[in-house]
Amino acid sequence: MIINSDAEIIRACHQLYYARKEQTWGNTYWLGVPVQKCPLDLWIYQEIIYETRPDLIIECGTASGGSALYLASICELLGCGQVITIDINPQPDRPPHPRITYLTGSSTSPEIIEQVRALAAGATRVMVVLDSDHHKDHVLQELRIYSTLVTVGCYLIVEDTNLNGHPVAPDFGPGPWEAVEEFLGENHDFEIDKSREKFMLTANENGYLKRIR
Repeated sequence: MIINSDAEIIRACHQLYYARKEQTWGNTYWLGVPVQKCPLDLWIYQEIIYETRPDLIIECGTASGGSALYLASICELLGCGQVITIDINPQPDRPPHPRITYLTGSSTSPEIIEQVRALAAGATRVMVVLDSDHHKDHVLQELRIYSTLVTVGCYLIVEDTNLNGHPVAPDFGPGPWEAVEEFLGENHDFEIDKSREKFMLTANENGYLKRIR
């Protein structure tokens, strides 16, 4: 196969990285805890946190807790910020950290939303990361709910926009990419920040949304 453009190279590398889960994103750890993310995206996260200094980060989708621990570790280095992380499945062995609050339940349930809003009361700079159920309807519902908590100048990050053939998992069906498209069509308070894709290999293409108003 002859590859003739940067876009084709990026697409091929992305597909290879995603397909080799056991070697790549499925075999990535932060301080010994699994974190199912591309390290290039994690690097971007710390740049965003350093630049925006959120005093609250809300994460939908906890899994083993590695990404929550990573976010809390960056906050600890900077001396500011708390992390609220939400997952429908309880796991008793998630890593404890004084900056992490674990919530169990659906990110879109009234009970969880009420708890998050109460914990977010008084926060002046809020960042949100969406990484739970990746089907379009769920992601779109999360976008509509949690976008209201993101403060101007901070980020709403939609993960795994690469699904449904963008460029991986072509049979997934409408997912985060399609949810972002619809959300941006109805909400003009956010814009895609392409500068956050500077490393070219990202699971979150068009998913770094910055609140501008």
